[in-house]
Amino acid sequence: MKAEIIERFTSYVKIDTQSNEANAACPSTPGQLILANQLVEELKTIGMEDVTIDTNGYVMATLPSNTTKQVPTIGFLAHVDTATDFTGKDVKPKIVENYDGKEITLNKELSVVLSPKEFPSLSQYIGHTLITTDGTTLLGADNKSGIAEIMTAMDYLIKHPEIKHGKIRVAFTPDEEIGRGPHKFDVDAFNAKFAYTVDGGPLGELEYESFNAAGAKITIKGTNIHPGTAKGKMVHSAKIAMELHSKLPIAEAPEYTEGYEGFYHLLSFNGDVEETKLSYIIRDFDRNQFNERKQFIKQIVDELREKYGQDRILLELNDQYYNMKEKIEPVKEIVDIASQAMKNLNIEPKISPIRGGTDGSQLSYMGLPTPNIFTGGENFHGKYEFISVDNMIKATYVIIEIAKLFEEAGE
Repeated sequence: MKAEIIERFTSYVKIDTQSNEANAACPSTPGQLILANQLVEELKTIGMEDVTIDTNGYVMATLPSNTTKQVPTIGFLAHVDTATDFTGKDVKPKIVENYDGKEITLNKELSVVLSPKEFPSLSQYIGHTLITTDGTTLLGADNKSGIAEIMTAMDYLIKHPEIKHGKIRVAFTPDEEIGRGPHKFDVDAFNAKFAYTVDGGPLGELEYESFNAAGAKITIKGTNIHPGTAKGKMVHSAKIAMELHSKLPIAEAPEYTEGYEGFYHLLSFNGDVEETKLSYIIRDFDRNQFNERKQFIKQIVDELREKYGQDRILLELNDQYYNMKEKIEPVKEIVDIASQAMKNLNIEPKISPIRGGTDGSQLSYMGLPTPNIFTGGENFHGKYEFISVDNMIKATYVIIEIAKLFEEAGE
């Protein structure tokens, strides 16, 4: 299985599938469709049935039941796109066999080093086979590792018909990283009762709570006047933007928060005297506190409008997804089954809230309860991203074990 999963994963990450929020099309980039079509052919090759791809790049396939028991149809999902935070073009994965616990030189010319001093979790991977970047791109383990694990698990089940399971559906989706993954996902066509995204991080992660999420785009209009005659006339949009940002609590930002703590995160700040644009994401696990955060943004904007003029500041504030806990708790047995699957494989489940979003956050509100399980990767979205092949194999076996446990609980 090791060689197989490495081959799959490294072939996927070499395809540039970085999504693009500025493009309203679905998928938002052509590379996603290239990978999606490759996955269609691979699914057919390994023997999956009902393999489809729609005009928006959503791939679905079926592994038929091989049991006489009545077992609910379950699904496994992963997304084909990679993050917008750092380039995903020309990914050159590097394989580190039998990691020795020392620094890994990712790129000698650029002096990029993956160091256990900076990333202490590396000490947990001594003896593992790691896959890293070459220091110039992200790796794409988020979420091509999930694709490789699902594909390998399905291939394994097909080759081992003695393992009994119910009907399994798989799906590979576009544009998760820009929050659109489920927007055109056909839940009825997928036709599963429960599903799991294979989109988590380190070994044992099991998540069924997510942020409530919103995005705020703020445009500030200024008035540019020659600085020699600007007194009483110039309105500096960038300075208003700085004033706006200064009103947010400093400690309520990603770099200062953890666990169940929410935040305001400034994604971008671009402007000059005449016009400045700010983009924020707003996150909180508690729905009431989430609404209070949105209201606070509105309050700040209203105060600055009073000060500088109603037409100076434009605010677009939109909800993105909600805490999936509300939809998963009534069917908590799907979390318990995933937890038991890990325990059966001597993996300690680490149940914690997702400090981010997965397709499952939206899918759970679309009628498909979808918790999230680990892939084995760390440091997603940047040049220090890496993944343990050993833990990718364990994630693959967790998928298989979940299928077995659903069958064993069948009637």
